[in-house]
Amino acid sequence: MGILSGNPKDEPLHYGEIYDVWQFSMTAKGCVSKNRAFQNHAGDYDLKKILAAIIDQAELEISECDTILTHNGITPSPSLPTRPEVKVEEIPVGARFTDQEIAAIIAVDTAAGLVACSQVMGKSIREDVGALFAKYHATKASLGLKILEMSKEKGWLVPPPLQVKRPELVQT
Repeated sequence: MGILSGNPKDEPLHYGEIYDVWQFSMTAKGCVSKNRAFQNHAGDYDLKKILAAIIDQAELEISECDTILTHNGITPSPSLPTRPEVKVEEIPVGARFTDQEIAAIIAVDTAAGLVACSQVMGKSIREDVGALFAKYHATKASLGLKILEMSKEKGWLVPPPLQVKRPELVQT
């Protein structure tokens, strides 16, 4: 097989992999910044725990993606400045995100992350890159389930129209 045989970490990244890993790292850096801000706004303990888990996961993704990029001679995207901690009481009511809003936003972001991971996995020819994003996908799926369960439990989930009355099946 030539250049694409042996240890996947020694294989070159193709341009799509470089872009995807770089973009994913940059997005994860934004995720950390945004979710730290959400931690300042959140009042619910369970929501704060999930936000902490999302931040921890994003920091892991940054570390692993930036390592791949650096190992391959690519400069990672710059990090964003760390947000200062603010007490929720210090945020004016009209400027504050509610817990329900935060839960909905992180649910959408997690779903988008699942799609991004799937796309990177599908485009990768290096097995290590595909496996790394499969790991991220599994973690995001687990986080998404926790967000859904929490949103249902807290009464924050706004469901789409539900099919309450089901049509009867026609016997043939």
